[in-house]
Amino acid sequence: MPSDSVDVIIQQWHDTDPTLDVSAMAIIGRISRLSRVLDRRLGENFARHGIDDWMYDVLATIYRSGEPGELSPTELVEHTMVTTGAMTNRIDRLAERGLVTRRHDASDRRRVVVALTDDGRELVERIAPDHYRYEDGLLDTLSETQRAQLVRSLRALLVGLGDTPPDR
Repeated sequence: MPSDSVDVIIQQWHDTDPTLDVSAMAIIGRISRLSRVLDRRLGENFARHGIDDWMYDVLATIYRSGEPGELSPTELVEHTMVTTGAMTNRIDRLAERGLVTRRHDASDRRRVVVALTDDGRELVERIAPDHYRYEDGLLDTLSETQRAQLVRSLRALLVGLGDTPPDR
């Protein structure tokens, strides 16, 4: 298998200070670099559709939430891992584009809910098939066995670090 950038960095550390144990970098460094590579590639694909990756993230989160197809800003924060301030900004920008609406919940006027507009729903339905085909293509170099093993390993790491689903 050919070397990658992390191999070079690890070798540089070994050459500079052979007493340092940088073995975790073989995993952490690759996950970090992989995250940046994937973010860039996915961003390029979303740009072909005229949106940013964060737009799809918010819209798809509402879309897949099931009926009635609306979430509070707090629920959106829990599902997307961004700050409350960032979410407010994102909701404002999506509302300006006519992709979501914001209203008070009929059963509790103190609660605000965000819902997809028809245009927002259509956008998710149009982009989703291409997006998930594109993601699948990014994994072409991995066999089905490697994919399954990677899923198990990444899940174990995430759960071990405390990343569990929000309560429903």
